Amino acid sequence: MTAPPGIERVLFTEEQVEQRVREVAAEISAKFEGRDLKLIAVLKGAVFFLTALARAIEIPLEIDFLAISSFGSAGPGMVRIAKDLDHPIQDQDILLVEDIVDTGFTTRYLLQTLAGREPRSLGICTLLDRTARRIVQVPVDYRCFEIPDRFVVGCGLDFKQRYRNLGYIAVMDPDKI
Repeated sequence: MTAPPGIERVLFTEEQVEQRVREVAAEISAKFEGRDLKLIAVLKGAVFFLTALARAIEIPLEIDFLAISSFGSAGPGMVRIAKDLDHPIQDQDILLVEDIVDTGFTTRYLLQTLAGREPRSLGICTLLDRTARRIVQVPVDYRCFEIPDRFVVGCGLDFKQRYRNLGYIAVMDPDKI
């Protein structure tokens, strides 16, 4: 199979992603056994990871979604909720499911917003953690992979809304498209 335009190299194969998601799901299943777990995904990128994670978790759970949008040129981390949760989260165990935690600004905003709704517990589960770009420290409870400071696509991560459907995670050079 020929790689799509702009793909420099595969960082994690489809098999590696699937294996790591199963491992993280097993940790989550063990920790939250007997509790009411709700996964909250940030649209659109986290949908692919949420789906794989939810299928691999071996306890009953609920899911809900948030969508965010930026204020434009207001600066890093300046976001607002464009689509809010469908149901309250008070007194529930919540895992915020992210495709990637990067600078930490957006994740911190979401954690603060969700914490104000008084969940029983609140944690973060991310497919990718790019700590090299972290500006605001956020507590990542579960991570599948830590990645270098490179532009990546696949498994929900996109370039101009494309490449989300790749089953693997690849380093991309947008200038080569």
